[in-house]
Amino acid sequence: MKFNGKRLGALILSTALILTALTGCGASSSGSSGGTIELTNVSYDPTRELYAAYNEIFEPHYEELTGQKIEVTQSHGGSGKQALEVSNGLEADVVTLALEGDVKVVADAGLIDDGFTAEFPLDSSPYTSTIVFLVRAGNPKGIYDWDDLIRDDVGIITPNPKTSGGAMWNYLAAWYFFELQGQNDDEILESIRTLYGNVVVLDSGARGATTSIVENGQGDVLLAWENEAFLSLKEYPGDYEIVVPSVSILCQPTVAVVDEVAKKHGTVDAATEYLNFLYSDEAQVIEAENFYRPSTREIYDQYVSSGEGNTITEIPADGKWINDNVVLTDINHFGGWAQARAIHFADGVNFDSIYEQ
Repeated sequence: MKFNGKRLGALILSTALILTALTGCGASSSGSSGGTIELTNVSYDPTRELYAAYNEIFEPHYEELTGQKIEVTQSHGGSGKQALEVSNGLEADVVTLALEGDVKVVADAGLIDDGFTAEFPLDSSPYTSTIVFLVRAGNPKGIYDWDDLIRDDVGIITPNPKTSGGAMWNYLAAWYFFELQGQNDDEILESIRTLYGNVVVLDSGARGATTSIVENGQGDVLLAWENEAFLSLKEYPGDYEIVVPSVSILCQPTVAVVDEVAKKHGTVDAATEYLNFLYSDEAQVIEAENFYRPSTREIYDQYVSSGEGNTITEIPADGKWINDNVVLTDINHFGGWAQARAIHFADGVNFDSIYEQ
């Protein structure tokens, strides 16, 4: 995993923003109300807590930097559904979605300029995550790895890859596990078919899936973003455990300025700074405290657990929650998002063939 160093681009942008403010050429009135810039961030399901905390530090940062007040509005839902909403007219100044492929949907609608993955460091992915299992306390079904999910006594909760970006990561992580077991593509597809045959609730988004298991009492295991699993431990102490499987996938949520909307609103500078500031040390700490893996090495290392086990029963008292005892693949293993979508998630291909039968 590569980490960015000194972010020259962010410094240049911040300097430009200061000069803009000093020369009286701030955001146009179409992006402001009574002198306050209004910025809309359309994000995916599990980031509610993260961006609530981030906005609290970004808004005073931006006012100090430019002399202008700013107010950020959030929208959350399944990442794929959110991408379609923006493409169909939901006016977002920025998107912070679960994967590059969902941002590409918005770009394909003509709203985001080409090259968005190069606009910010690390492929425009300021933090990462991975997929883990959330099970009930004591792990009564003995669920420790992906092959346990194809037993006939296990009920699974996972979102739908058709509407949720996180669900695509779940599917691909499982695929990678069975691939490492030496299965060929037909055998992997059969294993994945069995796994989805055990799904008892296929929610539209990750937060809805979490609700299905922790509030509605459905299923034996939730396939979850790391942060969703840790929030469940925090909110329901003693009721659940996290199991980190032997292999998973490095989830890279992607951020982008929605260029056409930001130009219309006169918020291009504000939107760009909003995403640049996600790479600041102050923001990286907030990301880590909300159980996302920070991209800055020095901050990442502060949160790595020294424990060797792959079962987590409570939030670590020392705050060191990152479990590195897992082999992570990434989307490049699947040929990138365009190829992964074409093979696995487009209409009529792998996922449809296993779930619609």
